[in-house]
Amino acid sequence: MTRLGATITPEGIRFAAWSSSARRLWVSVFDGQGDRELDRMELKPEGEGVHALFVSGLSAGTRYGFRADGDYAPERGFWFDPDKLLSDPYAIEVDRPYQYHWRLAAKRNEGADTAPLMPKTIVVALPEPPPSKPPLFQPGGLIYELNVRAFTKLHPDVPEAQRGTIAALAHPATIDHLKRLGVSAVELMPVTASIDERHLPPLGLSNAWGYNPVTFMALDPRLAPGGLTELRDTVAALRQAGIGTILDLVFNHTGESDRLGPTLSLRGLDNQAYYRHQPDGRLVNDTGTGNTVACDHPVVRDMVLDTLRHFVRHAGVDGFRFDLAPVLGRVDGAFDPAAPLLAAIAGDPVLADRVLVAEPWDIGPDGYQLGNFPARFLEWNDRYRDDARRFWRGDAGAVGALATRLAGSSDIFGRAGQPGSRAVNFIAAHDGMTLADIVAYEHKHNAANGEQNRDGHNENLSWNNGAEGETDDAAITKARVNDQRALLATLFASRGTIMLTAGDEFGRSQQGNNNAYAQDNAITWLDWAGRDKALEQYASALADVRRAMPMLSDTRFLTGEPVDTSGIPDVAWLTEAGVALSEADWNDPARHRLVMVLGQADGRLAVMINGDRRQSIFTLPVREGFEWCPAIATQTVDLTRPLPGRSVSFMIERQSGGARAGKDS
Repeated sequence: MTRLGATITPEGIRFAAWSSSARRLWVSVFDGQGDRELDRMELKPEGEGVHALFVSGLSAGTRYGFRADGDYAPERGFWFDPDKLLSDPYAIEVDRPYQYHWRLAAKRNEGADTAPLMPKTIVVALPEPPPSKPPLFQPGGLIYELNVRAFTKLHPDVPEAQRGTIAALAHPATIDHLKRLGVSAVELMPVTASIDERHLPPLGLSNAWGYNPVTFMALDPRLAPGGLTELRDTVAALRQAGIGTILDLVFNHTGESDRLGPTLSLRGLDNQAYYRHQPDGRLVNDTGTGNTVACDHPVVRDMVLDTLRHFVRHAGVDGFRFDLAPVLGRVDGAFDPAAPLLAAIAGDPVLADRVLVAEPWDIGPDGYQLGNFPARFLEWNDRYRDDARRFWRGDAGAVGALATRLAGSSDIFGRAGQPGSRAVNFIAAHDGMTLADIVAYEHKHNAANGEQNRDGHNENLSWNNGAEGETDDAAITKARVNDQRALLATLFASRGTIMLTAGDEFGRSQQGNNNAYAQDNAITWLDWAGRDKALEQYASALADVRRAMPMLSDTRFLTGEPVDTSGIPDVAWLTEAGVALSEADWNDPARHRLVMVLGQADGRLAVMINGDRRQSIFTLPVREGFEWCPAIATQTVDLTRPLPGRSVSFMIERQSGGARAGKDS
């Protein structure tokens, strides 16, 4: 297809937009402040739905928007209204943030021109892309999920003017923190320009997460005041420090929402083509946001691919996480792992080596697709999250499920005979309770969201250790810290890729809010001054263990068979007495003690897990010429003292007389 968007030439700019059903399209050009419309010029049909016009004398920096006219019959899926200024779906930069206003959703002939309310697309002259470099991130690494604004908004070492921006991620203080945690790649929650849901402004709230985009390429000017250059330079700085960058992108819906939502871009250009509809004309809502992007449409497929290539070529990112990813694989409404878009992403030459991460569920029919994405895709593993929480909550019979998750979830990802895990294991993510809140709240506390605590999941598999929320009880506080340490240790002991959400390494709380998308305030901003530094140091020590023991980051499934000629099995599952777990042990509903011994010829790693509240003596198998040493110096387990309840200890087998301690935490 002909290139869409704005193309700069030495003589001027060519504007092009696609619509299969608009009768007329225009480009509106604005002054340098984007306030006054200077000209409105009609685009000419060029066939196959493309409308284009070359305008001489214009150059980079020009501000513009599109307008479209045709039928207006929302009940039949037509929303054409030339009074609605429309953002270019191929916008690379916009001149201001989107702000919701009721006039953006007004019916045709019932509202004024929306140009004063709309950001203007800025024509950007893209530099020649630098030479392509392979991704730094490899499966088995540590992904660090972060909200760009919340991460540094309160960071005392970052210059105030830079806080809350993408550029702040390149500051030495933030890079040092990431390196201490052993981060392989940061996963940036959406950084493209988004709009608030219409119910938020009357509540005095705003969308803090960014999962409500208007177009797919343009960065939010609040997060990237330096535009694409700011993202590219930050990615380069992180890469110099050995850290990759993954962008969390939303292709499943847009902020145009349901039939009462605003007309901002795709709806005004060709609502029927860009979104999926029921046979009666109603919008399909497989996303819970009011609309669902028609990812099986060829024009949408091209737009998604062009977006991914854009961020690889011009920003150098390692890869992408896809929000509600089954939408990308729906063909005529049904999920198909061989869907054209998924196949095109996996097979595209520019994207061939990029990291691809799927959130494998949406709320549509058969929307839960964990383990069913193509082999190129890693997948968020919510089964890991739930089984780990159940074990540490004290649920009966949870030890077998925990072992399966620690070993890579072969029951899920080995279905098609694959040799390794594609799981992204996590305890907590942006959506849900923080790690600290999991051990401090049995119930969600979402009143601040203005929905009478009705929003968010009711079941969080959480516990409060004896009091709901904040407490002055020293014993409860200590128990909560111990539980956080145990959860972190479990995550870092897991086979394959792991994900940690920013701030969970030092006790970040959202006051029990498990759906804090509308809290652009201290509820979500990381409290660097009040962080638990001891917990943070413990997380850093866990990272050192993981770096020192490649067997943890290996994505191959554990089999219990020898890994080499040494005859040592890749894993042994033992009781606290050091003997193999029997069938009765695995099925014992009261069992909350487990030893995982990972084997290699020159030394083994033992992970001793005591999920019971009682202390217990653990015994490890001994080999001649070797001895067991604590992997973390302050864990002074000598195998004769009981391991405290609700704790995890790492022991490394070394040749007798070798180094005996890891990093002091």
